[in-house]
Amino acid sequence: MTAPRVHVLLYAAAPADEPGAVRTAYHDISARLAGTTGLVRNALLEHVDGSGRFVVLSEWSSMDAFREWEQTAGHRTATAPLRPYQDASGGSAYGIYTVAAEYGG
Repeated sequence: MTAPRVHVLLYAAAPADEPGAVRTAYHDISARLAGTTGLVRNALLEHVDGSGRFVVLSEWSSMDAFREWEQTAGHRTATAPLRPYQDASGGSAYGIYTVAAEYGG
């Protein structure tokens, strides 16, 4: 049996005076993480209400792959551009989830 995939959600909000900041940081980080072992994909999700709230979704092949990358020296450097925009207003700026069930392709 293979290890379940892991989805990491990072909540972010763009400042009113810098509405493109989260997008810019996301693209910068994505370029830095290209080819990272265990990283399946990532996506930037924007709230439809135009509030400047975002979720960065990254999918990892397993919890072990995510934790291994998270413990590298480059983790904090690679993700630094988004740190100022993290949004913990919902209690935490991030969440880590495994796939419990799914349908479709």
